[in-house]
This record gives sequence, C-alpha cells and structure tokens, in this order.
Amino acid sequence: MTTRRRLLGQLTLASFTPWWAARARAQAWPARPVRIVVPFAAAGTTDILARALAPELARVFGQPFVVDNRPGAGGNNGAAEVAKAPPDGHTLVMGTVGTHAINPSLYPRMPYDHVRDFVPVTLVAGVPNVLVLNPGTAQKYGINSVPDLVKAARANPGRLNVASSGNGTSIHLAAELFKSMTGTFMVHIPYRGSGPALIDLMGGQMDLMFDNLPSAMPHIRSGRLKALAVTSSARNAAIPELPTVEEAGGQVLKGYEASSWFGLLAPAGTPPDIVGRLQAETAKALATPAMKERLQSQGATPSGMTSAEFARLIDAETRKWAGVVKASGAKVD
Repeated sequence: MTTRRRLLGQLTLASFTPWWAARARAQAWPARPVRIVVPFAAAGTTDILARALAPELARVFGQPFVVDNRPGAGGNNGAAEVAKAPPDGHTLVMGTVGTHAINPSLYPRMPYDHVRDFVPVTLVAGVPNVLVLNPGTAQKYGINSVPDLVKAARANPGRLNVASSGNGTSIHLAAELFKSMTGTFMVHIPYRGSGPALIDLMGGQMDLMFDNLPSAMPHIRSGRLKALAVTSSARNAAIPELPTVEEAGGQVLKGYEASSWFGLLAPAGTPPDIVGRLQAETAKALATPAMKERLQSQGATPSGMTSAEFARLIDAETRKWAGVVKASGAKVD
C-alpha cells in the first residue's frame, strides 16, 4: 500500500470515528449517575422543578439523577460549569430565562456562549412571577394594591428595597421593568437564589420581590407574604383571585409582562441520540396527571417541547429581553 493510500485510509477512518464513538456513547448512556446542575440556591423554582423531575428520569433510565446547586453570578457560575463539562450526557443544567436569554444582554462579559456552548433538550415549564411584599412593609406604608405600591415608592424614593434571586434573573428584570414604567426608585438587592431572598423577605430585612410563583406560593398561602399581582399577561389558574400587574396598574403599566421559564440543556456536542431520549422521557414525565397536577397547583405550566422548538424559544426570548434590558437601563458590572 502506498503512503498516499495509507494516508487516505487513515483520514477516512478518522472521519467516521466521531460518529461511531458518539453512537457507542449514546447506546451505553447513562453509565453512571447524571448530574442536573441548578445554578441557584436550593428552594427556588429552578430547584423545585429539578427535584420534581429528577426521580422520574432516574426511574426510567435506571441511574440516579442528582440535583447539584451551584449558585452565583445570576446563574452564570453553574451554567458555565456545564458548558465546560464533557458532552457525554452525564451533566445537564436546568437553564432559565436568566441564564439563557437575559444575562447575555445584561453582563458585559459572559463565561459561556448561551447558544454555541449548549444543546437545548426541552423546556420543562413556564411560570409567571408574582409581586409579593413583607406584610409588615405593606402595613407600614399602607400598601394593599399595585397603585398603593407605586404611590408609596414615589413618595419614598430609595426607602423600599426589592430582593431578587440574582442579577439578570427574570425576578430582577421584572422589578427593573416595573421601576422603569412607573418612574420609581427602589434599591435592588441580589441574592444567590430565591430561597435565601425569601427568607430575608419574610424576616423583614427585605420589603418586596417579584418572585417566581411556585417558590412564593406556599408563603402566600401561609400568610407570611402578601401578594399583589402576577406578572404574566393573564391571571394564573393556581391563584385566580390575583390580578395581573397590567390589570391592576392601569395605564401606567399597560403592556407589562415578565414571565419566567426553565429547561434542560446539555453541553454542546452531546450525542443527538442522548438528547432525543432525554427530551422524549422528560416530555412523558411532564404529561403524567400526577406531575401536571403537582406543577399546575404551584402556578407552573409544564411543557416538554422538542429540542428545536426550545432553541427557537431561546432565540426569541434573547431578542425580547435585550430590548427590556436596554429600555430599563439595567446593567451588571
């Protein structure tokens, strides 16, 4: 065999190796526990959804799906860790509208490319945010409605503080959009997730928050938080007595909408067979009556869309939130 023919043979073999290797990995997957990175602290909606889904996937695939909280930098820390992980299907991230649509416009430097470094698996759920207050704050300032809050904030610029689950989250941007549209100034205090923010909100260290509905719902029902409105374009079936911010705020808040979503993504290069299996089984789990009832009772709408559909959503949401960030003037150094 001539040198040229040997070289051609090696090149031909090399060109097929990644395909066969990917196929072999996909067939053997999962070979060990699968890690779902939640890029926020425990007890927030991202964490709640991941922990609801993990045992269902473990049952189907025969390996543990372990939730690993990696908070910090508005979700960027945990998402960046997954972006750099081996693309073998054993590391996933529960991405959010913050990590995969808002942060690219809000942060001047990102530790990952939210499109190039990931392959979308499926949208898990969409949720509205809910405007909640510490009951003591509501009593002190006489706040019983959205117009009351606008009046109090205008009369006391800088006196009210608004908590969030981190810079760049929909919880943060919901507040910034509210402030921008109402011409009010409230001090933003970012946390490393909804869980710790809610603790301080209920404890009186914080005044208000535009939290994701699932994580706020138990505290609304217990009376530890006072809810004024949901941030979606329509009322939510889990708490239908609450108006939308737009509905309650009148002309000054016309067009206000700031909902959240959460979905599974894998590192770029993860074999399509693995992505397809994950998407299909996640969609099946989300469609079961028990899971649907569980999530809907907390204000979440389960999804299960395809990888391609999720990719299109991320693209549309990135463009939408870039406009919101620019209009609100929000920025993170």
